[in-house]
Amino acid sequence: MRQGKAEIFPISIVSVFSSTQQSFALSETTAIPAIKLSEININQLVKQALDYYQNGQFAQAIALWKQAANTYQNRGDRFNQALIFSYLSLAHQQLSEWSEAKNAIAQSLNLIQNSKQANFAINSSASSSKPTPTNHNSKLIFAHALNTQGNLQFALGQTEAALTTWKQVTDIYKQIKDENRIIGSLINQAQAQQALGLFLQARKTLNEIENILRSQPNSQLKSMSLRSLGNIRLLVGDIENSQRVLQQSLAIAEELKLPQDIDATLLSLANVFRAQKDSKTALSYYQKVVTSNASPLTQTQAQLNQLSLLLDIGKREEAQSLILNIQSLLEKIPPSRSTIYARINFAQSLQKIGNQEQNHQAAKTLATALEQAKSLRDRPAEAYTLGYLGGIYEQTQQWLEAQQLTEQALLIAQAINSPEIAYQWQWQLGRILKAQGHIEAAIQVYETAFKTLQSIRSDLVATNPDLQFSFRESVEPVYRQFVDLLLQKSPTQDNLKQAREAIESLQLAELDNFFRTACLEGQSVAIDQIQQTESAVIYPIILTDRLEIIVSLPGQPLRHYTASVSQKEVEDTLEQLRFNLEKPFTPPESKLLGKQVYEWLISPIEAALKAQLPKTLVFVLDGSFRNVPMAALYDGKQYLIERYSIALAPGLRLLNPQPLQQQKLGVLAAGLTEERNGFSALSNVNLELKEIQAELKSQILLNQNFTSSTLQKQIEALPFPIVHLATHGQFSSNANETFVLAWDKKIDVNELSALLRKRDEVREEAIELLVLSACETAAGDKRAALGLAGVAVRAGARSTLASLWSLDDESGAQFMGYFYRALSDRKLSKAEALRQAQLTLLRDPNFRHPRYWAPYVLVGNWL
Repeated sequence: MRQGKAEIFPISIVSVFSSTQQSFALSETTAIPAIKLSEININQLVKQALDYYQNGQFAQAIALWKQAANTYQNRGDRFNQALIFSYLSLAHQQLSEWSEAKNAIAQSLNLIQNSKQANFAINSSASSSKPTPTNHNSKLIFAHALNTQGNLQFALGQTEAALTTWKQVTDIYKQIKDENRIIGSLINQAQAQQALGLFLQARKTLNEIENILRSQPNSQLKSMSLRSLGNIRLLVGDIENSQRVLQQSLAIAEELKLPQDIDATLLSLANVFRAQKDSKTALSYYQKVVTSNASPLTQTQAQLNQLSLLLDIGKREEAQSLILNIQSLLEKIPPSRSTIYARINFAQSLQKIGNQEQNHQAAKTLATALEQAKSLRDRPAEAYTLGYLGGIYEQTQQWLEAQQLTEQALLIAQAINSPEIAYQWQWQLGRILKAQGHIEAAIQVYETAFKTLQSIRSDLVATNPDLQFSFRESVEPVYRQFVDLLLQKSPTQDNLKQAREAIESLQLAELDNFFRTACLEGQSVAIDQIQQTESAVIYPIILTDRLEIIVSLPGQPLRHYTASVSQKEVEDTLEQLRFNLEKPFTPPESKLLGKQVYEWLISPIEAALKAQLPKTLVFVLDGSFRNVPMAALYDGKQYLIERYSIALAPGLRLLNPQPLQQQKLGVLAAGLTEERNGFSALSNVNLELKEIQAELKSQILLNQNFTSSTLQKQIEALPFPIVHLATHGQFSSNANETFVLAWDKKIDVNELSALLRKRDEVREEAIELLVLSACETAAGDKRAALGLAGVAVRAGARSTLASLWSLDDESGAQFMGYFYRALSDRKLSKAEALRQAQLTLLRDPNFRHPRYWAPYVLVGNWL
């Protein structure tokens, strides 16, 4: 379940904007005019409950709101009763009490909809055709209830329903011209659109918010709204615009001398700099908050972020100097969910220091957090605290205590239906069982953790930001350790299939994390179903102490081989091989390294390949293998490309693969030859485009004619199955740094995806092949090929041909001519057309070195 104030703004309740929580909209707790009451104590009761809620004391808020609801019911005050039920639903959502949350919002909506005073009618000017109340107060309360319903729908994974609900909320606020509430509801819409992969719509929504704010005079509300907008832009990965908007928020807060808002925005900006890997600036901004007159909670959050960042960058002595001050600050903060999560965060950092004294302090900190969670009846906080406490006992190898605490945490997480908490303790329990030698039991628990992760996928990008979370530390190891257990000794066919599925799921999870949304959509087909007698599929899997290789040959059981080589040796070898392949000559070590990798992956199956005689080798590559072209593996006499055509598959499934031979070939080609936006001129692009025109029917967009909007229009208008982009581009492990360059701007990976997918909306003809001829993987980024996989999966094209490094020379232009010439031969598959082009270069004395022919890789459908 998505939960917490961090993800969705409940419009009339939340007013605390912890930057570490990334809350995204503005408080309206006092903005709904209360229907007049004669007794002031009811208003005081409701206000006290709101204070409890905003301070993270949700059970206490529920108790008071229930009293208020009963009082309003006795008076026949249906509207205030409805409002209180809406509040109750929000509080129950915070505690993961989903049944109670559903009942409360159902009662709220029922009271409003059955009230004659509300006078429901359809507003002809609204985009929604659903009836809404006609008087002002009724509209406000109804919109609040709908917003709460959207919050619940989003938390339960009903994202499309939540988006529809929030659009209705926005319509109501537009009817009454309430810009501040419009902003809150649009922010919720943007989160839902991002979660659904509707990137262009999400950006359009965020831009609409910014336009509304631009027209408003400077005020505290405007500063807070800009901060919320900056935080949501950071959450969806739009770091550059996040920083820009937060700087605007800070400027207004400083102009109006609003110290609390200054501190909150400085904290948000520090988080942005941290996301940009600018540790020095991030630390200085955290320090500004620490030395200000900020509240103890805000100071604690800043120091906790300082502490974890210092540990991340290896400055342990500086980190340890913060410990006493953080302990002192924590003692000043009254119990609340924020306090509990701050203590957990502190304990996580203490554990990273790793000595006995800090482990003892971490355990004491968590014990206090557990007492507070129990006193607040905060079950999610209790589940987190018990689990992390179990983790300390795991670290000190006190297995019995570790297992008992972890099982208690897991029981609570399951009882409150919180899979994002449960998977962590399932994984921890699996580790504990494995450490005690209970391998079969460990496999069962790991399998449960794996299935839980599968059920939440993109929700992982919105895990609780008050707690420390890293995909590489908290998700990836679950998959790899599960595979490790499955492939020990002599794995069965079921174990091999399960290991193969787990490693594919890891790759999809990496892409989910890369895009911050679930990435694989559409009708996909399993590789095994399209694998013909002419192809073999190879799955190398990097584990800590060995390399596992699973091989699938048509009509045969899966084969399995192990290379006794450490992860470090594999990664060092691949890094050196990649470095040598890019040189314009072939050093002796290049072939030696290529031969080493060949012996790991291919030598064990040579006999099987000779018996099967496949034409194509399809690799589902793991980790650092993605950075190396398999074509350049060397057997001592020949490169692998001289014997087989080669393709890469991003997983076990492909999007509706069809042979290209059935298509009417034509190319929409776009390119830049001139220097643009700080990028050098590409002098050989003209030659490349002429080579394409010589082979196939083409529409060319060159220089000023190659803008993002023109490209989109041409993609929608022309039925050509091939889109060819000859321009600067970069693949990176960071989605913000993965782009192609058009004349007017950089087109990042999300925009490129949305732009290419426009074809599906207006034409039946899919894009069969996307060619990115001058792109390259980012220098120094060991996981840069993740960006290439991301483009291939999200682009909507069935195949992507790209280069791992850029070649702006005659060889690149010639290669494309050879490729399209081979592709126009309807008897050849895409993989074989690529092979023929590579062989033609390899046999040319001027281009025989792998630098020229090896970087081109085909990802996706190889038919």
